[in-house]
Amino acid sequence: MKILVAPDSFKGSLSALHAAEAMAEGIQEADPSSTTSLLPAADGGEGTLQSLVDATNGKFISLLVEGPLGHLIPARYGVLGNCSTCVIEFAEASGLMHLTAEEQNPLITSSFGTGQLLVHALNAGYRDFIIGLGGSATNDGGAGILQALGMKLLDANGDEIPRGGAALQQLGTIDPMFFDSRIIESTFLIAADVTNPFIGPEGASAVFGPQKGASHEEVLLLDKSLANFADIIERHAGISLHHTPGAGAAGGAGGVFQVFFPSTFQSGIHVVLETLRFDEHLATADLVITGEGRSDSQTFSGKTPYGIAQAAHRANVPTLLISGVVTPESRFALDELFTEVHAITSERISIAEAMLEPYRLLKETTKQAILHYKNKEEC
Repeated sequence: MKILVAPDSFKGSLSALHAAEAMAEGIQEADPSSTTSLLPAADGGEGTLQSLVDATNGKFISLLVEGPLGHLIPARYGVLGNCSTCVIEFAEASGLMHLTAEEQNPLITSSFGTGQLLVHALNAGYRDFIIGLGGSATNDGGAGILQALGMKLLDANGDEIPRGGAALQQLGTIDPMFFDSRIIESTFLIAADVTNPFIGPEGASAVFGPQKGASHEEVLLLDKSLANFADIIERHAGISLHHTPGAGAAGGAGGVFQVFFPSTFQSGIHVVLETLRFDEHLATADLVITGEGRSDSQTFSGKTPYGIAQAAHRANVPTLLISGVVTPESRFALDELFTEVHAITSERISIAEAMLEPYRLLKETTKQAILHYKNKEEC
């Protein structure tokens, strides 16, 4: 039996690769005659960079860039195994993970560091990019990225505006003279599931600003600032971002990619599965195993196991879900989606206990799941 092992990360305990390795060990203990193919996966959010590099035997490039608040931090981008495609994860340089709760401040956080990653990759000769927009700490509409790439964002006096979302209310004009000309030679595949517009009650500031530390008053200020940015972009490029679906992704950076970059937007899991050539692996698989740290109602919103189950269903390949936690209210719907559903946690194993030995317990749960599946098949 050939088994395709394609879990997401088990956040807080196992990377997608380590989860896949634990599952593969469990499979071998249950069925030594089986063969496994490991394809650690992700859904376009945090962890996508790691998963795509791991799954394609690619490499990481590390450098120092400006973090969300302007301090130098170490960050990485990935080069896939084809040696030509770069993966840049927005959170790597401009993510909430770099800030404490007290430091979160979307009025001043900037995406400049993400632009620096792009510049470094362009300097290294890369022209094909996959951009994951999840996990941002910013609400600057991607202005920092443009600034890092040479675009001038000027106030009424012709001076460069400061970085951060609030400063966009000072913006008077855009000067693209020094914007990196290599951008137009490149391709950008944007992994984003957010469909929110740039501004308004469903826009970047109103929906995601509070998650990044903005008060109600600050949300209003940020929305006004993005509206000014959108007005000036429309005057400059003839494109209105104000209510464009997806423009609100990553604090409005989705809008900048739509206007100033040769880009294509796709759902995160679709980008990942396409990059991994998942359908080709499915063609010779007898069984798929996927999983995540917690399976609940959010699993059906484009999360990794959901996308994998859909692809496997189209290929008529049975799929097992093995997750750290499976919530009771999602169990019925998950049972409809997957051939079998298994959880590490139970009445005997608490979440705290599972977090202490995630690798061993995932391996053991996978072993039992394979034995259960084989017994059913033999009956």
